[in-house]
Amino acid sequence: MAAHLVLLLFPATVLLLVLVCLSAALLQWNEFRYRKKGLPPGTMGWPVVGETTEFLKHGPSFMKTQSARYGSFFKSHILGCPTIVSMDPEVNQYILMKESKGLVPGYPQSMLDILGKSNIAAVHGSSHKYMRGALNSLLNHAVIKDRLLPTIDSFMRSHLSGWEGAVVDLQEKTKEMAFLSSLKQICGTESAGFAREFMPEFFNLVLGTLSLPIDLPGTNYRRGFQARKNIVSMLRKMMEERRRSEKDHGDMLGSLMRRDEGYKYKLSDEEIIDQIITVLYSGYETVSTTSMMAVKYLHDNPVALHELRREHMEIRARKKAEDPVDWNDLKSMSFTRAVIFETSRLATVVNGVLRKATKDMELNGFAIPKGWRIYVYTREINYNPCLYPEPLAFNPWRWLEKGAESKSHNLIFGGGTRLCPGKELGIAEISTFLHYFVTRYRWEEIGGEKIVRFPRVEAPNGLHIRVSSL
Repeated sequence: MAAHLVLLLFPATVLLLVLVCLSAALLQWNEFRYRKKGLPPGTMGWPVVGETTEFLKHGPSFMKTQSARYGSFFKSHILGCPTIVSMDPEVNQYILMKESKGLVPGYPQSMLDILGKSNIAAVHGSSHKYMRGALNSLLNHAVIKDRLLPTIDSFMRSHLSGWEGAVVDLQEKTKEMAFLSSLKQICGTESAGFAREFMPEFFNLVLGTLSLPIDLPGTNYRRGFQARKNIVSMLRKMMEERRRSEKDHGDMLGSLMRRDEGYKYKLSDEEIIDQIITVLYSGYETVSTTSMMAVKYLHDNPVALHELRREHMEIRARKKAEDPVDWNDLKSMSFTRAVIFETSRLATVVNGVLRKATKDMELNGFAIPKGWRIYVYTREINYNPCLYPEPLAFNPWRWLEKGAESKSHNLIFGGGTRLCPGKELGIAEISTFLHYFVTRYRWEEIGGEKIVRFPRVEAPNGLHIRVSSL
């Protein structure tokens, strides 16, 4: 009997040993493949996929484990690219300020394919300057004050109506809010006609941006890339209809499509579409998540909620019920702005940025081969007790200190020439959302849903709240 059992188990044992040896050989081969003199220490994981699975699944703990073994500057292979991870604040600041010195944006292939190769986050040099100028012409203070803020106010009033007495999924509501608000700013009244068709495609596009660029059925990359094709088709159709009508629409898309002699920035249709997708993507990610987490943190910190509500009640007290939030109101929301910055820091909506070496170079005493990515990992800066005392505490008051926003270690909205061009627009949207939310309602959480914080901040099962009138 025992001999028969041994004979049955023998093939399985041999197969297991073969798999173990093959796995070890593949790992060693991949390490040897990327072994070059002067590289930082680290591991490269499996062929093709590298350490992407561990990076996306474990995120901060993976980073902490690697930095504990190899220091704050180590090599890896994530999202399809050999990558140097930098967790050193001084090195990160240098990288962000030295884009022209052999470093350019290095976003993964999945993001380039899905957001478009002309999006402002991907281009560099004169192209980046030109695209940034075009976006700044749409997002500067004067445009926000005179054109965008009235649109935002009208939308938020409508979106936040009728919540009293209901149980709502705050994550779902803020996602809808961020997407629909941005879409209305981009294409005005036309957004109502195709928003429901556009929205599921857009959500698939978002999921595909952080994936391995493997074009197989069922993958997030395939779904995201197909969603881009569908969105491009919708936008092209709208642009063609607008050209036939020759009507001045007065929205973002209309501004980007201008061809009159007095307009400085003339973009091709492909460039316009890539910028529109980028504005939607970046605004959606930051506005939806920051709005949801601000409500979460305010719920858990009654003193901060009281101070925020007091600020907004004072604004409403000097206005009629139908009066919108205006530019002067927005400028007076100092504590609200502090809540937004503190939420962005504590939730870490943006974990870092990617750069690519355009030539063989040396950085931090190590060799960086041409074509390798550098991941400027800024997440841990947000929890550094030397920079932010009691870093795990929600403390908006820290942002009221003079010069807090301009400190060199504050990379919440990027840094250098890559400071987010939509920063003030995003703050205006979140501020207006909070204004109508806290002056109309009180709320309590139900269910105690889990919050996942990497690679995106999200509540996998939703974040449900019971809402009642104030």
